[in-house]
Amino acid sequence: MQITLDLPDSYLIPQTTEPLVQQLKLYAALFLFQTGQLSRGAACELAGTDIYSFLAACKQYQIPVINYPAEDLVAELARFNEHHPQ
Repeated sequence: MQITLDLPDSYLIPQTTEPLVQQLKLYAALFLFQTGQLSRGAACELAGTDIYSFLAACKQYQIPVINYPAEDLVAELARFNEHHPQ
């Protein structure tokens, strides 16, 4: 799929088109990953980057990369403690 986006020249910093396209792809991938619409792998593919660069971008923009509810962690810890008493 191809999407066309018209941006006024006055909003752009002087740069060539390709870095801007890459930046917009990364931002779209980060947003779609954060909202659960893309998996980590699909987001990397959309952004055109490797997993390490994508995870670094997630860290930079404070996007959690592990979606594990606190309640699940507490329940798992309780089960572990039941089977491994101190």
